[in-house]
Amino acid sequence: MFAEVDVFISNYTLVDPEVYQLWVDGCSSSEAVTALNQRGVIQQSGATLELVASDVLDHYRTYSLLERLLHNPPKLAEQLAFQIEPQTRRLLIEKYYEFDDAVIRELLGKKLSSRHRKDLDEVSEKTCVLLKSCRRQFDNVKRVFKVVEDMQGSVVQNIKTNFLLPEELARRYGAVVFIACIKFETGKKKLQYLTFPDFYHCAQSIMASWTYVDKGVPEYDDKELDREFLLDLRELRILLEKEKEHKHLVCQKLKPQLLERSYQELDANFRSYTRALVGLACNLHRSRELRSLFLELVERCLEPWRQVSWSHTDLRNFLACYFQCALEMDVLREADLKSSWERYLTVVTSCLLRMYHT
Repeated sequence: MFAEVDVFISNYTLVDPEVYQLWVDGCSSSEAVTALNQRGVIQQSGATLELVASDVLDHYRTYSLLERLLHNPPKLAEQLAFQIEPQTRRLLIEKYYEFDDAVIRELLGKKLSSRHRKDLDEVSEKTCVLLKSCRRQFDNVKRVFKVVEDMQGSVVQNIKTNFLLPEELARRYGAVVFIACIKFETGKKKLQYLTFPDFYHCAQSIMASWTYVDKGVPEYDDKELDREFLLDLRELRILLEKEKEHKHLVCQKLKPQLLERSYQELDANFRSYTRALVGLACNLHRSRELRSLFLELVERCLEPWRQVSWSHTDLRNFLACYFQCALEMDVLREADLKSSWERYLTVVTSCLLRMYHT
């Protein structure tokens, strides 16, 4: 008697990076053939247009079958229907989950609901990204958010584990998830000039310094802001009681670096600047003020500086000096607030410098 043997014969699934990118970008198979023809690929290969069209269609069928698995990347590694080499698998996942900054900027601050998915044709028109690609990006962000929003621990690590994404791409998704979890206001008219890279930079700064950074604690979560820290910031109002001393130190240090006109302007407006920066800190423990952080930074800080035509260098010098002079004052040391001040203004400085487009 012969023993029964299960035989499985298959070749590795071939993925053409160029064709796959066209599929990911939302091109139809005929559009992909046209694009390849325009790039001279058909002439270089010596194949007929019909043969290339047939090959592209084959690839598209394969990618459509793989798409369901791409929704859950770990399953792509476990499945047996397609033999895929590790480097090809990484390519498939990374390219599928890549997103356009312009598209994600349009999605920031919006509920990832079916109603907004129906409005993606407007996003497509505004960003010049094909509708199919916009839908893929919308669905990917929604999928990642749903999986990791309630997970404890590092959001970036959770994304890497559950979606097998490379570090930088996981960080980009992490920023989107963080902004959504905190419900930061990003859609107001005054914020429209800010790009996704701007918000990404700010989110990274906030996540690194204002969340529960003690990773040794089991319930550590970098999607939540440190409430005790935000409450401690209320005590920074004592800086306003020492406003004259603070102003004297700042003006004294900055005078050699500023033109006379700029110095006079700083001398006249220091009170409004310090009240904006300290006032913002004192109110961050309130959810509404926290959600309006970016709008507050624009309205209370950046707009006044734009009106007096500060350069980026002027702003950098002022913030550095303002920060350091406060640390040199006894009032923060005596109240044990130096750490809170450093933690607060380091992030605010990073955000303001990024958001100050001149």
